[in-house]
Amino acid sequence: MAQQFVMAGVMGWPVAHSRSPVIHNHWIRKYGLNGSYGLFPVRPERLESALRGLSALGMAGCNITLPHKVQAMQWVDQVDPLGQRMGAINLVVVQADGALHGFNTDGYGFIQSLRDAKPDWRADAGPIVVLGGGGAARAIVLSLIDAGASSIRLINRTRSKAQALADEFGPVMTVCDWSERHDALAGAAMLVNSTDQGMHGKTDLVLRLDALPTAALVCDAIYIPLETTLLAAARARGNLTVNGLGMLLNQARPAFKAWFGVDPEVTPVLREAVIATF
Repeated sequence: MAQQFVMAGVMGWPVAHSRSPVIHNHWIRKYGLNGSYGLFPVRPERLESALRGLSALGMAGCNITLPHKVQAMQWVDQVDPLGQRMGAINLVVVQADGALHGFNTDGYGFIQSLRDAKPDWRADAGPIVVLGGGGAARAIVLSLIDAGASSIRLINRTRSKAQALADEFGPVMTVCDWSERHDALAGAAMLVNSTDQGMHGKTDLVLRLDALPTAALVCDAIYIPLETTLLAAARARGNLTVNGLGMLLNQARPAFKAWFGVDPEVTPVLREAVIATF
């Protein structure tokens, strides 16, 4: 009997820039599966009807990307506890009865990218400095706390946004002013940039690394370019660096497993296939 055709995709507005089809279609070919993954440009006002259509079309589900990650929560039938704490979802899985279940795999992708780069990485190795106060910062901070982080210094240009996150996530959090960002690196075991500063077409992140220990891991959630000014400066002084590509690739794994029943592998061939689209 022929294997059932499985269809999934990514909803966003705009969505043409998404690398998700490259990742998922690579895995579909690699594992010899009968299926496809496509792009679904969905305007915000059409999101509810698009999501409701997943089951009617016989689709396995979809990824959710900007600007829909928060709004989509109100149109699915159930959001898993982690997705609720994240306040956003990036994965919808259609259940056997047609119900839509929402998940967030961004935190998993981030933590796994750290472990890929540094297999002995520990969240409680020392203070972690996180720059940013938006959705990416929230996902990263929450995943670090769940992994056992004991001290997180959160720094955002708008202090009130960082303070709101700190108030929610408790005593593990310390908020520093943006003007204090250079000195806040003292004694840190890890530095994470979750802002868009340094991204292609955006202004560079201005950050002096003098106070940062050279043993610290330096991460940037950005993957275009693969090496931001921050990562280049960190690498030049001897820090181990991690870009956002690993997070992108790893967050796709739980989604693929949920839809296609295979736990896929992130390989150098896949990395090169995605990098070739930049």
